[in-house]
Amino acid sequence: MFAHRTAQFEGIPNRLYRQKEAIIREDKPFFDLISANVHYHGVQYPQAILKNALKNAVRQAKIYRPDAAGQWVARTAIQKYYEQEGFALASDQIMLTPGTSVSYQYLFQLFANPGDEILCPIPSYPLFDAIAALSDTRITYYRLTPSERWNIDFNDLERKITPKTRAIVLISPHNPTGAMATSLEIERLCDIAHRFQLPIISDEVFSSFILNGKKLLRPSGMIAPLVLLLNGISKMLALPGIKIGWIGILGDASLVKKATRILQGMADTFLPISELSQFALPTLLKEGTDFLKRYQEEIKRRYAIAVSILSSAPGLSFLPPEGGFYITLQIKNKKVNEEKVALMLLEKEGILIHPGYFYGLPPGSLVMSFILKPTLLKKSFEKIIRYCQLCK
Repeated sequence: MFAHRTAQFEGIPNRLYRQKEAIIREDKPFFDLISANVHYHGVQYPQAILKNALKNAVRQAKIYRPDAAGQWVARTAIQKYYEQEGFALASDQIMLTPGTSVSYQYLFQLFANPGDEILCPIPSYPLFDAIAALSDTRITYYRLTPSERWNIDFNDLERKITPKTRAIVLISPHNPTGAMATSLEIERLCDIAHRFQLPIISDEVFSSFILNGKKLLRPSGMIAPLVLLLNGISKMLALPGIKIGWIGILGDASLVKKATRILQGMADTFLPISELSQFALPTLLKEGTDFLKRYQEEIKRRYAIAVSILSSAPGLSFLPPEGGFYITLQIKNKKVNEEKVALMLLEKEGILIHPGYFYGLPPGSLVMSFILKPTLLKKSFEKIIRYCQLCK
């Protein structure tokens, strides 16, 4: 009765999440170190600005006049946002979506026929497999390898390219490792994309949260045939409920024109974005500048606390993330099972972290966020260190 693609959506929780549900049902203390929703951790967009933006949006949206690409005033606001970064992206090269997950859905369907492949980095966020299943496509993973930092394994990437490969995904800053693509990596990726005539899907969702002071580098539409930039205000402005993301389309003029036309046709089928959100976006971006600066400094402060605790932790190592909200730990003792650590932390302390195999990380890895309030962050990380020593 049901389509094969629905098999992974039955929602049968694994052991860790069965325990999480039990804790919530019993109303016990619960601390989620996986969610990237900063609302849980004391960070919220200024409510007065939000209220004013939505109030003005109600007036502008009084008569429904949808635009499949997104309202012009919203796309122009995004164009100005990039101008402030010193990056040129015309408003007619911007396509609004209800968020980055839907952006991926559009792009997988734009490029891949049933059975085709999308190249994604591993370690990887589990979202991609679900979107690929809905698109009747396959994810093929190319490796990020840890040394002094997480590097793209270009030999592995090129080996994975087949006649069925339809696009390459770059995530920078990467989730969950926090790695940012270097200039050499960007150059090599664009060269591969050019040689194989593949589009690059460049996910920049965490680009507002660079932790090491470096500048974000982007694939060039002057070299690669087609580059699709993904971002939105869910992480950037701590506004996940507003549901606004976008795709920036760069590259060969004829390919940009065709991709834009098709994406607008796809969006016109659903018109899924709230008009209120679109008309509110210019105010949210413009008047949220000071908030974003404070928000960025607060994330850096919490990251510094996490690093200070973990740097002296016996039996643990980590590669410092260069951006984003997450940190991955490596347990040095091979006898320690990462899933057992995660389960015991949840059962005994109500702390949710993930074993690294959820993301394709090496054995003995753990994934967690460092965006908690400082007092809770310190207590939680000290408990994580302790359980890594106990679970032998």
